Amino acid sequence: MATIDTPVKTSADGSGHTPVRAPRARRGRPGSRLWVKAVVALLLVVEVYPMIWMFLTSLKSNDDYLNNSTWSLPTTWEWSNYTEAWTTGNIGLYIQNSLLAVVPALALMLLLGTAAGFALQVMVWKGRSLTLLVFLAGMMVPPQMILLPLFTVYFRTGLSGTLWPLVLTYTGTGLPLTVFMMATYYRTVPRELFEAATIDGAGILRAFWTISLPLVRNALLTVGLVQFFFIWNDLLIALTFTNNQDLRTIQVGLLNFTGDFGATQYGPLFAAVCINVFGTLLIYLFLNQKVMKGLTSGALKG
Repeated sequence: MATIDTPVKTSADGSGHTPVRAPRARRGRPGSRLWVKAVVALLLVVEVYPMIWMFLTSLKSNDDYLNNSTWSLPTTWEWSNYTEAWTTGNIGLYIQNSLLAVVPALALMLLLGTAAGFALQVMVWKGRSLTLLVFLAGMMVPPQMILLPLFTVYFRTGLSGTLWPLVLTYTGTGLPLTVFMMATYYRTVPRELFEAATIDGAGILRAFWTISLPLVRNALLTVGLVQFFFIWNDLLIALTFTNNQDLRTIQVGLLNFTGDFGATQYGPLFAAVCINVFGTLLIYLFLNQKVMKGLTSGALKG
């Protein structure tokens, strides 16, 4: 039976195999890319424009703010509003009080929360699951419910009139979330590291300080920054426990920018708000990459 000999197409290298073309990378449509850019531009306007408006308002005089349009530019650039906010408005003192309350509370919260997360996830002991549920239950208690009992306790123990009520309350209210987040991060740490440290003769404290803490440093920074913003922006607790004007934090101090007969001094008020907002914004921009690393390390297993 006769067959037809079909010629074989040879490739450039003479192997006789048909070359396989590499798949082309899909290019996005120009319309879709334009739509994404428009959404990003809209988000930038929504985020940036209020800060620009707030800064321009901080440079207005009180008459300019009351008599002209809210969206108009300042007729006279009152840079003295920042000086008045810092001196007459005592913003420097309020920032100092906020730091004296926030920094110790944040240090205690991170230390106790990290130790509790290590004990709940790395150490093996009876009842640790129930203990974690107790911490989670603490997240469900509204802060408004505990203000009156705490105020009574602080008054009877003689802590009223100091910043200790703020430090202790911030630590207690922020500890449940810190324990939960640190326990979640400890799940990503390989257990073989602690087993090897135990074989080498390391105890629990050494494994905690020298092995676990360096592994969760990004998580510590992330949790610390989240809790810092929660505490720094608190108004309810600070307003309840600071009965002295010299102990007020910055959020409570912003309520004091009033003149004669209760008239609000808008220029110094917005200047103080700008000092508060842009200061915390710089902290976040400086630590942004560390926060992203901490979030991704807690979201992945391994």
